[in-house]
Amino acid sequence: MTSTSEPMGRLERVDLREAWETEDGDFTPWLAEEENIALLGDAIGMELETVEQEKQVGPFRADILCIDTATENQLVVIENQLNRTDHRHLGQLMTYASGLKCRTIIWIAGQFTDEHRAALDWLNEITDEEVRFFGIEVELWRIGDSSLAPKFNIVSDPNDWTKSASIERRNLASNYSPTGLLQLEFWGALQELMQERQGNVNPRKPRAQHWMTFSLGIDNSQFMLLANYSVQKNLVAAGLQIQGIDPEAHFALLREDSEEIEQELGLSLEWDERPTAKYCIVDTYLKSDDVRNQNNWPELLEWMYEKLEDFHRVFAPRIKTLDASDYIPDDPNLGDTEDELV
Repeated sequence: MTSTSEPMGRLERVDLREAWETEDGDFTPWLAEEENIALLGDAIGMELETVEQEKQVGPFRADILCIDTATENQLVVIENQLNRTDHRHLGQLMTYASGLKCRTIIWIAGQFTDEHRAALDWLNEITDEEVRFFGIEVELWRIGDSSLAPKFNIVSDPNDWTKSASIERRNLASNYSPTGLLQLEFWGALQELMQERQGNVNPRKPRAQHWMTFSLGIDNSQFMLLANYSVQKNLVAAGLQIQGIDPEAHFALLREDSEEIEQELGLSLEWDERPTAKYCIVDTYLKSDDVRNQNNWPELLEWMYEKLEDFHRVFAPRIKTLDASDYIPDDPNLGDTEDELV
C-alpha cells in the first residue's frame, strides 16, 4: 500500500446562514445567477435559465421563474426557503404553479420534513408525466479555509426521472441528424459572434433545433427575442416572441405603434398574431440561396446578430412600460349596431 505525505482535508458542513443571511435578499439573487441556476439544473438533469426574480402572481411573488431550454422554454417556478419546510411555502408553491401555468415546480429548502417529502411524492404520483415536482435540499460544505461549496440533493422527484433524463440526454447526443448537426454548428457560430461583439443580447448554449430564444434583459418572462435558422424554408429570421399571460393584449398594444417601431428598426415587420397558438410573433427574415452552405454563413450570422440587437434596442424600453390592462378589445357587435343606427 502506498502512502502520501500530502495532508488531507476534512469536509465540514456549514450553516446556510453563513453565506445567505436572508432568502429574498441573499439566496434568491445568488441562485438566479447564470452559473448557479445552471448548477441546480445539472443536479436535476435540466437546462435552466432565469428569466425573472420575484415574479408577481396576484398579491404574491414567486422567488424565481425559469425556462427549461431543453423543452422549448417550458416555464419552471422555484420557491426557496433556508430553514425547514413548512405548510405556508407548500401553499405558495401551488399558488405560483397554478397562476403561472408551470409544469415544473421546484421547492428548495435547508431541510425537508417527512410529511412534505411525502406530499411531493404523492403529487408526482397523481399528476401526468408532463407535470413534475422536485424537492431539493441545499447544503454548504468546505475544506479548511476553502471557499464555500453548495450542493443540491434531490429528496423528491418524478418516478424514474433521473434515469429517464439521463437516457434522454444520451439519446440526444448520439442521434443528431445531419440537419441537427448543421443547426448546432450554426448556433455555435452565432454564440461565438455574440461573445466576440459583447452586445446587449447574451449568447445561449447552441442546440440542435431550428429556433433559439434570447433574453431581452428585462424582468418579464413573457417576452423573448427569437431567432430562426430554417433549412426547410431556406431563410434566417429574427424577432420578438410574446407568450405567457395576455399575449394577444400585449401584441395588440405593440401593434398600435407598428409604424413608429418599423421606422426605428428601418424595416417592415411580419405581425403574426397566431390566435390558435399560445404566443404571438413579430419578426423579419432574410432569404438565402442555400442556408446549408457555410460560405453563406458570415452574411447570415451578421444579419441575425444586428437584427437581434436592433430588436432589443427598440422593443425592450417599450415592453418595460407595457400594461395589458390598457388594451381594449374591439366589440364584435359594434359594427352591426352602428349600421342599424344609420
